[in-house]
Amino acid sequence: MRAIWKGAVSFGLVSVPVKLYAATESHDVSFRQVHAKDGGRIKYQRVCSLDGEEVAYADIAKGYETEDGEMVILTDDDLAELPSTSSREIAVEKFVPSDQIDPMLFEKSYYLEPEKSGAKPYALLRQALKDADRMAVVTVALRQRTSVGVLRVKDSEAGEVIVLQTMMWPDEVRVPDFSVDTGDVKPAEVKMANMLVETLAGDFDPSEFEDDYAEAVEAVVKAKIEGGEVKRTATSTKSSGEVVDLLAALQRSVDAAKTARGEAPSSAADDTDTADEEKPAKKSATKNAPAKKSAAKKTTTKKTAAKKTAKKAPAKKTAARKAS
Repeated sequence: MRAIWKGAVSFGLVSVPVKLYAATESHDVSFRQVHAKDGGRIKYQRVCSLDGEEVAYADIAKGYETEDGEMVILTDDDLAELPSTSSREIAVEKFVPSDQIDPMLFEKSYYLEPEKSGAKPYALLRQALKDADRMAVVTVALRQRTSVGVLRVKDSEAGEVIVLQTMMWPDEVRVPDFSVDTGDVKPAEVKMANMLVETLAGDFDPSEFEDDYAEAVEAVVKAKIEGGEVKRTATSTKSSGEVVDLLAALQRSVDAAKTARGEAPSSAADDTDTADEEKPAKKSATKNAPAKKSAAKKTTTKKTAAKKTAKKAPAKKTAARKAS
């Protein structure tokens, strides 16, 4: 795990230096939008809705749309005047009973790990929360926005750890705009419902539940791969962007060199296969060198004579010219 934030929890005059870790991660199945014909990924361009022209990233600004559809452009200076969100403090505002907080308000969860210098005050805060059976309501600046949250103690395989759970603001929780007409419920129906609850009563064990959808998707994908139903594209092999770019750069260099020699460019795979095929040929050529050399000696063409003359030392070549 990698810490995503460092700061301190402050309650009263006590300060606890901590590191923040994301406590959850999504394993939801995601799909990419691709061209059905060849599997190529679909790209999107930043186009202005008014003039239809593509907009460079440097020309994109932040805009706030009013209720009547007007657009207000905010500059960097405008954003700089907004309340600062760079505070590195998790400020405890109050300690409240746990049952007073609606779980619907909870948003994201984070683990708090104490720095070495904060081990003792961390243990102190953890024990205080347990003994009081309360949650600490806090304010914290995360991701350039001030949020309200709670601190609570959670048992885990690593021991008891303090968890920060950010919460939504009250106006972000929607109120249902419909009414529920329950009708007339008969006592016998209520009794039967209570019997059903007792029949299904038990303790919660998260390991009893599995993501059947993700497993089904993986099974379908595996079957298609085994059946050869795979679109081979330039981005089929998962790797870092640096390696892919390097490979592409090398391929362009090879193609440019071949074009300069008047040869047709080829793919990296073709170059690799050719190189592999040429290695044994070079070895055999080396072994047969003596035979070729003796054959060359028997030849009395001008070309052979020229080669022999070229192999001689410069002084002898000059002497030969004078003699002629």
